[in-house]
Amino acid sequence: MSGDKKEETRERTKMLVELRKEFADEVKRAQTIMKEQQVARKRLEKAMAEGPRSVLQLASETGVAAHEVLWHVASMKKYGIVCEAGTDESGDYFLYSLTGEAKS
Repeated sequence: MSGDKKEETRERTKMLVELRKEFADEVKRAQTIMKEQQVARKRLEKAMAEGPRSVLQLASETGVAAHEVLWHVASMKKYGIVCEAGTDESGDYFLYSLTGEAKS
């Protein structure tokens, strides 16, 4: 590696170290949020593995707030992890179940 390239690499490394220090709190906060979301997602998947559930049923069974359940279900539906499985007995709420790929 030429001298200019080595110096450029050192400067870039120094800059990255400084940025990591400067934004350490934000990175840690983002990591915490992602871990919490993964835990919630696993709880929802476990509940749906037992059969189709509505958003309200999932919220009640998992302890995850209904608005968060709806957000997770919408995301999971977008990526083919869950699908609509009819409606509840009253016909008021959609039921969601894991797709075949998500069960395996």
